[in-house]
Amino acid sequence: MQIIKSAVAAALATLALSASAMTPIQDAELSAVSGQDGVSITANLQIKIDSFVYTDTDAVDANGLGGGSVSFNGIKVNGLIAASIDILSKNSFLQAAGAAGVTNPGTFYSPATGGDVVQIAIPADVQVAAGKFLNVSVDAIKMGNNAASFGSFAMNQIDMRGTQVWIWAH
Repeated sequence: MQIIKSAVAAALATLALSASAMTPIQDAELSAVSGQDGVSITANLQIKIDSFVYTDTDAVDANGLGGGSVSFNGIKVNGLIAASIDILSKNSFLQAAGAAGVTNPGTFYSPATGGDVVQIAIPADVQVAAGKFLNVSVDAIKMGNNAASFGSFAMNQIDMRGTQVWIWAH
């Protein structure tokens, strides 16, 4: 009985090792393999910020100027946003920057020594339901500790399709 158990254990171990073994692949076989490049991200934003406060820390001068604060209360950001992330070669980046209207990329990127660039893009052809573009609102704008508000503001239906952001090391 012990011999049978040992034989089964050896056979199972052999199967496990052969199943995980890497095997070489020829160029002809590799050319038939396809895959995806890049990453896509989609988000339904529902961001709420209680308040954003700017405080002037300067001492109050003889004319009563300096110090004080302004607060933006009840900040909301909501809506759909979709983006893709890709790695562009130097030549692809220079072509994309030129298509975006950049006339002299040498002012911020070295065409001679620059490398690959990360591109974050909001595709121009993303289909978004009516009323679901990005919205930003502030419920109240107040000075200091005053309860009175200057009012509110909203930016509605912000359409960012076609936007591109490029990131690289330097």
